[in-house]
Amino acid sequence: MRVVLAGGGTAGHIEPALALADALRHLDRAVGITCVGTERGLETRLVPARGYELELVPAVPLPRAITPSLLTVPGRLAGAINAAAAVLDRVRADVLVGFGGYVATPAYLAAKRRGIPIVVHEANPRPGLANRLGAMLTEHVFTGYPESAMPKARYIGTPLRREIVSLDRLSMGDKARSWFGLQTDRPTLLVFGGSQGARSINQAALGAAHTLRMAGVQVLHVLGPANEPDHEPPPGDPQYVLLPYIDRMDLAYAAADLALCRGGALTCAELTAVGLPGAYVPLPHGNGEQRINAERIVAGGGGLVVDDSELSPDWIIQNVLPILRDPERVAVMSEAASRLGRKDADIMLARKVLEIAR
Repeated sequence: MRVVLAGGGTAGHIEPALALADALRHLDRAVGITCVGTERGLETRLVPARGYELELVPAVPLPRAITPSLLTVPGRLAGAINAAAAVLDRVRADVLVGFGGYVATPAYLAAKRRGIPIVVHEANPRPGLANRLGAMLTEHVFTGYPESAMPKARYIGTPLRREIVSLDRLSMGDKARSWFGLQTDRPTLLVFGGSQGARSINQAALGAAHTLRMAGVQVLHVLGPANEPDHEPPPGDPQYVLLPYIDRMDLAYAAADLALCRGGALTCAELTAVGLPGAYVPLPHGNGEQRINAERIVAGGGGLVVDDSELSPDWIIQNVLPILRDPERVAVMSEAASRLGRKDADIMLARKVLEIAR
């Protein structure tokens, strides 16, 4: 059996695809897996690092307004569809699974042209253009959000890496904090802004660093690979650890009592799967999906949410610090977050994909 996975651009598209790939291999060691992406996305680094074959096709962003660039889309899209079809032919694909992003549109259309079954997974409550198109071409549509706007969709959760869903935060906490040079007996805040980082979150956290430290809180802060801090907290106790990127997010989650982060679908799925409370700062642009993701967790008692425009050092001190200083409240929020998590979406989706392909 040969499965082609199409999803690229951000970690939110790529990581669920790779989690599905791992689950497919777990169920059937003989399955052939090929990932399709573009040269502009994170897939060029993440997919080979996980040991999977990556084929590149041209990226064709679809303009969201009528502009002169719209006239170039048909020709570029035709070229991308031909490139995706060539990949499907070469690997003799039995099924295509799409997760959205620029590469998904030509992949869906190429699979339809070849008569290959299509499976769509949409992690967000509001689907993007590519997955809206894909859902029109198939009966097999799965979502990571319970209330989806997509017809025919079935809620299954978002596929996550095994090291995330199998994480026992309580038993791994001391080891994880030592891994990052943190003390084992301090309340710990994890700060990150998704795979690329978030400048507003970085600035607010760094601005609150002195007060957090004075209150006995240590911080593990992931800036993002392209971000440089405006200033660094001076060395001291408790620790304020600044890192550009972390490959072992499972250890970062285990080290933390609470996370300050964006509200992307992957982030929300991972935090609820491991039972880590979050202070969510949804992206201030887009279609509002990050706020919807976060508000579901807040309503369930597993976090709090603040607009990007309202995030500041004072907001962190007034809203996040009291939680970190109250272990009982952290425990209650952790349990609430974990009740919203799904840990079996990778295996469930893998079984569906194999069934559809057969």
